[in-house]
Amino acid sequence: MNNPLARRRRDAGWGDYDATKMTAHGERELRQMRVDREELAERIAGALPRDGRAEPQPGLLLGRSARTTELTHGFHVPAFCVIAQGAKSLTLGGDTFRYDPAHYMVSTVGLPMSSRVVEASVARPFLNLRVVLDPSVVTSVMMESGLAEPRGGVGGNIKAIDVSPMDGALINATVRLVRLIDRPGEYRALGPLVVREIVYRLLAGPQAGRMRHLATSGGKAHRMVRAVETLRANFDKPLRIETLARRLGMSSSVFHAHFKAVTAMSPLQYQKHLRLHEARRLMVSESCDAAEAGYRVGYDDASHFNREYKRHFGEPPMRDVGRLRELAMA
Repeated sequence: MNNPLARRRRDAGWGDYDATKMTAHGERELRQMRVDREELAERIAGALPRDGRAEPQPGLLLGRSARTTELTHGFHVPAFCVIAQGAKSLTLGGDTFRYDPAHYMVSTVGLPMSSRVVEASVARPFLNLRVVLDPSVVTSVMMESGLAEPRGGVGGNIKAIDVSPMDGALINATVRLVRLIDRPGEYRALGPLVVREIVYRLLAGPQAGRMRHLATSGGKAHRMVRAVETLRANFDKPLRIETLARRLGMSSSVFHAHFKAVTAMSPLQYQKHLRLHEARRLMVSESCDAAEAGYRVGYDDASHFNREYKRHFGEPPMRDVGRLRELAMA
């Protein structure tokens, strides 16, 4: 018997027949995953025939690119992300995450991140989808399924984004959701049920601890979600760590440590990211000049704003905004 899996199963007392059966089952699952992945790519390509993004149903977003892209900066809402074809990299703080058709990504706290498509071509364009994660749905599924109690090794200091290997049940549920997008009536009736299945499988898998960031329950992770929400609502105001920590029932040092463990940034770094991304939006969408945009997001010193903007985005404000406008018109 040359099959390593079969040998391990035999040595564990399952016997040759059961080991062979187990191996056959695994091979069937891999074949089915390939079929599901191919169908997912076909359906995304059919729904999005040209490069760009679309939201065919509320909370379900599709993306397509026939070329690799430069590093872009954006704000990622909590979501379950799957790539049907190609590959992408995300950078949060000093950490970089790469995911592809064999891996899925979950983000559970609204965070400013940098990303780029790293594998794409005209023949095989990058194709992906995102399912926005609703905290109330996550909480409901968690409580109803009995998955509310953390299992071994799950604590509050879990980074709010990670990549995990895709499994057959999860990719199959994703395909079934995408099959419904061109049937609005069926999507309204069945889509929420499939989304709940996806949430359940995420809660039962390696992302369980991370998914609990979204649940409306106690604990340090949930307090970090509240901290992020507070910072997002008041990003243009001076940040007082002591006041925010006290509201959350934590000391300043403990709050700082837990916040960085979850977001990969200090509270001040997170606030700076929020300010710079909002300033960029104001210049691109509302035609603000750099001085006005900087002032509106909380910078009193225009030269300080320009230096931090260039350090973060790689170019001075107006040059960066001009390049973005040219790309939008291309």
